[in-house]
Amino acid sequence: MWRLVPPKLGRLSRSLKLAALGSLLVLMVLHSPSLLASWQRNELADRRFLQLNKCPACFGTSWCRRFLNGQVVFEAWGRLRLLDFLNVKNVYFAQYGEPREGGRRRVVLKRLGSQRELAQLDQSICKRATGRPRCDLLQAMPRTEFARLNGDVRLLTPEAVEGWSDLVHCPSQRLLDRLVRRYAETKDSGSFLLRNLKDSERMQLLLTLAFNPEPLVLQSFPSDEGWPFAKYLGACGRMVAVNYVGEELWSFFNAPWEKRVDLAWQLMEIAEQLTNNDFEFALYLLDVSFDNFAVGPRDGKVIIVDAENVLVADKRLIRQNKPENWDVWYESKFDDCDKEACLSFSKEILCARVTVDHNYYAVCQNLLFRHATWRGTSGGLLHDPPSEIAKDGRLEALLDECANPKKRYGRFHAAKELREYLAQLSNNVR
Repeated sequence: MWRLVPPKLGRLSRSLKLAALGSLLVLMVLHSPSLLASWQRNELADRRFLQLNKCPACFGTSWCRRFLNGQVVFEAWGRLRLLDFLNVKNVYFAQYGEPREGGRRRVVLKRLGSQRELAQLDQSICKRATGRPRCDLLQAMPRTEFARLNGDVRLLTPEAVEGWSDLVHCPSQRLLDRLVRRYAETKDSGSFLLRNLKDSERMQLLLTLAFNPEPLVLQSFPSDEGWPFAKYLGACGRMVAVNYVGEELWSFFNAPWEKRVDLAWQLMEIAEQLTNNDFEFALYLLDVSFDNFAVGPRDGKVIIVDAENVLVADKRLIRQNKPENWDVWYESKFDDCDKEACLSFSKEILCARVTVDHNYYAVCQNLLFRHATWRGTSGGLLHDPPSEIAKDGRLEALLDECANPKKRYGRFHAAKELREYLAQLSNNVR
């Protein structure tokens, strides 16, 4: 994800934000009655606010009872709709509680896209179904490609959805069976047979797969089984709920050295797990930044909290089909761009090679490398090491080789050695 506002425009950006804040205060005064009403009303129990009326052009209904019963409420400023124009990503923090459990826990709510992207989705559905930009989505959905698998269709096949999103850029039947079997927005989950889903559930699944497949990544590779993703909770209309993990990784940029070493080791372990695992699915992170990871407040565990851009390659299928150079190790090219958190990769190559260093490259270049830059600050997570480590030079050499290798297959070897070295440093400081 590249920054839209370059660092040199930072002062202008801050001035605009201050102006916007001033305008907001004026609006708050002018609209004080509606402001009070929005503060007192639980809009998360409102069907229209949840956009439940747009189903099956939505993300699911498994959590509707909880929303509509008032068990989910916004936290503090999240109740003020006047602040929505600042919330471009449509991500909210809320409190959820089960009456039987007592107490509440924090959850994250996502619309999975900006207001503009959601409006474009509606227009796209309407134009495909009616030729007009506005329509009744309930009537339009059965006339789109999202309904192509309705009826007595047995399986979700690669031919039907290949290329719809990063998740299914090169899907195998094994991956698609996993998506259907673990689909959480149906009461009959557990079967890979698509025909066990209602037509409305099939359309919701396909729309999610095309618009933003993050919920399907979280469901198919769940945290309960050790995958490093946030836990999926459920959806109602166009609002998805996931477990709150903790503060974003960026909050730890200036944490004590011991903490940063541990976080860096965990990041490299995540890169390894997603690349090499017993399931023989390679999950490649195509968008890696400090904002896409969070750290648990109790266990200090690093978790991926933005999984929209994850490409899944089936290594078993690659070995079976044996495309050209399938068994040649692939080294990602270092990208010395002037943007923040940018990566260079070929999706076609990621889909066609068994041994790929992409995840090591992404973590090292965008998070750990001394030239890694985010929010105008460079140095990487492992900036300013203790004098004895800096003098030794081993850490800097490994990071350099991991980000921008000078030897053939240098990143593969550097990543392995870096994981071991960081583990050693972590043990030394605990």
